[in-house]
Amino acid sequence: MALKGHNPTPPTPAPASAEVARLLDRLLTLTSTQLRQEWQRLYRTNPPRRLSRDLLRRVVAYKVQEQAYGGLSQAVRRRLQTLARTMAQEGEAALRSSPGQKPGARLVRQWRGETHCVLVLDDGFVYQDQRYRSLTAIAHVITGAHWSGPRFFGLGAQARKNSEPERG
Repeated sequence: MALKGHNPTPPTPAPASAEVARLLDRLLTLTSTQLRQEWQRLYRTNPPRRLSRDLLRRVVAYKVQEQAYGGLSQAVRRRLQTLARTMAQEGEAALRSSPGQKPGARLVRQWRGETHCVLVLDDGFVYQDQRYRSLTAIAHVITGAHWSGPRFFGLGAQARKNSEPERG
């Protein structure tokens, strides 16, 4: 029995994807010296002296993918800069994915006439006396379908935007 809209065969990779895959495979065969040369070509600067071959390969691979598919969004860059400043000043930084997911918070959602409450923990969530690692898993239990858990519980982009303090 086939699922409606389900294609069991994976799509053929686009030419750009195939080329990127070929380049990434090639990186596995390069020596440290060759990886350093690749770094210089891609970054137009010398790599740090004491990077392992593995780390050189990973950073070069990232750059290849970034050039093919695009880099981090401006929002992610800002978030990383904020985390770096916080780390430099305080020695630690919270990595919460959303302001509404602080431990102890209760997330409430009404779905098809029923009210659903979720308790946020440090390392997951509790729904109906059962622990879950993600809101998405809970949203699936509630709806029987795949949902973005944060979006299902109103923690999407608009909710985050509304909960940020005004700058002025």
